[in-house]
Amino acid sequence: MENLVKLAREGRLEQGLGLTFGTHRPNPVERVAYDIEELVRDYRVGRRADGSPYRFLIKTYGCQMNEHDTEVMSGLLLAMGYEQSDSDENADFILFNTCAVRENAEAKVFGEIGRLRPLKAKNPELLLGLCGCMAQEQGVQKMVLEKFPWVDVVFGTHNIHRLPAILTAAKQSQETVMEVWDKAAETVEDIPKVRKDSVRAWVNIQYGCNKFCTYCIVPYTRGRERSREPEDVINEVRELVAAGYKEITLLGQNVNDYGVDLGTITFAQLLRAVNDIEGIDRIRFTTSNPWNFTDDLIAAIAECEHVVEHIHLPVQSGNNEILRRMNRTHTREYYLQLVNKIRKAIPDVSLTTDIIVGFPGETEAAFQDTLSLVREVQFDNAFTFIYSPRENTPAAKFADEVTLEEKKDRLRRLNDVQYQISLARNQALKGRVVEVLVEGESKTNREVLTGRTRTNHLVLFPGDISLKGQHVDVEITNPQTFLLKGQCVYREEVVS
Repeated sequence: MENLVKLAREGRLEQGLGLTFGTHRPNPVERVAYDIEELVRDYRVGRRADGSPYRFLIKTYGCQMNEHDTEVMSGLLLAMGYEQSDSDENADFILFNTCAVRENAEAKVFGEIGRLRPLKAKNPELLLGLCGCMAQEQGVQKMVLEKFPWVDVVFGTHNIHRLPAILTAAKQSQETVMEVWDKAAETVEDIPKVRKDSVRAWVNIQYGCNKFCTYCIVPYTRGRERSREPEDVINEVRELVAAGYKEITLLGQNVNDYGVDLGTITFAQLLRAVNDIEGIDRIRFTTSNPWNFTDDLIAAIAECEHVVEHIHLPVQSGNNEILRRMNRTHTREYYLQLVNKIRKAIPDVSLTTDIIVGFPGETEAAFQDTLSLVREVQFDNAFTFIYSPRENTPAAKFADEVTLEEKKDRLRRLNDVQYQISLARNQALKGRVVEVLVEGESKTNREVLTGRTRTNHLVLFPGDISLKGQHVDVEITNPQTFLLKGQCVYREEVVS
């Protein structure tokens, strides 16, 4: 067989395998509903000649969007006849669903791919794949072709539904099969998913990002903002509620912007519609850019009884000059005003955030502005990072005079402040009885259950697994920095 990569670059691969390489897709994005039987009809390569199934293993890195993509790909693979594996050694197809937000995540993935090369030599039928945000980067594509030729499959974030065709091509080839679309041609509906949780479920409402923060690679790997039609979102949530799911998280890179491209609905209106679904229990959403966080959205969160009191609101910096260089579109003053409005409308709200330290141009004075904002807002928790330049983002070209030692020191000092705040806020809950949705057993102790409050606090307490999926009252006895420990106060309906 001819070299598939060579064919792709010559534009001839589409003829033989229906694949494309780096092809610009047409706009506008179209909604396409697939019949799963039709989608996999010609690609039932998940079973051997004797009828026994091949096994797959997906290793997922990064955000909840990637976790949800893994659920979709698992659904496709099961439809093709594959079964899930629980180990590298038992797998016939190992797929890395990757994140490109931070450099060390990429290094970890390539380290894992290198580690699996001997396993591939032992099992000639083993296929290795790379997908997700890393696959969208041209530098990563080039590296795979030049340094990791034992990778069989590479595809991006815009054509996950093409997995059956891509995997079939890989089984017929001795070369890397690479299909990476620059843009999304379709918003794909009706593909089955393998939910990894029986209590909580993710529902995409939007894809992509238009914000172009100078440090962020997401607009280049996920594309421009695209909203799902509201009826598709509502129908998926209804099906999940009917299946017994207790908590639904609405996912998007910027959920506040949901519906802007549709012109017929806002995120606040969608929240109210989801809240009105019969049998719905808890509704979460992530992530919210401070921009476009309207008064109507605040009112919707406050009014809807099933929307929980937790908002993840990334600030990234407390200094206006750094925010300007980041192209964050909000100022320190705007952010603080927004927090005050949210807390006035939702007094018990839990606020979490993302913060980057060591961004190019960040002086000690600018860093002190971040510390003072953290002290003023009193976040329940913060996800903190050292700035990591990403290839082809504007910030990667900025002169960076902040040394690694200074960055590490600032991260340590920021965490010291936030950890003290988190502990103090958790200690204020000691002796209180909180409602917890039980998610399952602790990973380290099967006699301990884990769950979350409406405000997204993690709670550990002794109990029986029969409580999974139920709401229980827990008295907090031992609040810690990152979690709460307590004792279950049984309700009558639970023990009856």
